[in-house]
Amino acid sequence: MYRIISGKWKSKRIAAPKNFEVRPTTDFAKEALFSIIENRYNLDLASSSVLDLFAGIGSISLEFASRGCNDVNSVELNAKHSGFIHATAAELEMPMQVKVHRGDVFEFLKKNRNRKSYEIVVADPPFDMEEKKYDELISLVLNNDYVKGNGVFILEHQSRMKLQHPNLLDTRKYGNVSFSFFKPNEDDDKVEDDDRDQG
Repeated sequence: MYRIISGKWKSKRIAAPKNFEVRPTTDFAKEALFSIIENRYNLDLASSSVLDLFAGIGSISLEFASRGCNDVNSVELNAKHSGFIHATAAELEMPMQVKVHRGDVFEFLKKNRNRKSYEIVVADPPFDMEEKKYDELISLVLNNDYVKGNGVFILEHQSRMKLQHPNLLDTRKYGNVSFSFFKPNEDDDKVEDDDRDQG
């Protein structure tokens, strides 16, 4: 179960079926994350577009929609989870705000290179994902125009994992969970992914 922190559906509790294997971002960490987004970045959520990678059962996606964001794109491989996001968005009267893309995140990022940019890209991959896959994820997001010039890429990961990248701005720790904030590439920094990045 998770709670929508703020906005139209403030304090609404969302309960997933018991057989779902999910790890929603804790209310405490999510509240801290959105406080940072609202206070540090000069973004109007109503006119911002969001890409939520490894969306799980929609804790982050539905939070953005509740706060007025009208363009939330959720990418989730698990069919039950993606169906749950779609059904819950419809139940909360925001099916037009939340677009669910069922599929593998890495394949989605490779297939949609340079097609659309977002003010906010959020990723919450499985905690047991290999570190080299984290590096590939960061490279795919930053090197393919997924983040607008005034935007930010936010990566959730275990606090014991220490990320290093020239675009890394800050990491905030909340117990076992940390959020790392990356700035978009400058125009002259954009490079093609090399064969290593393709995994």
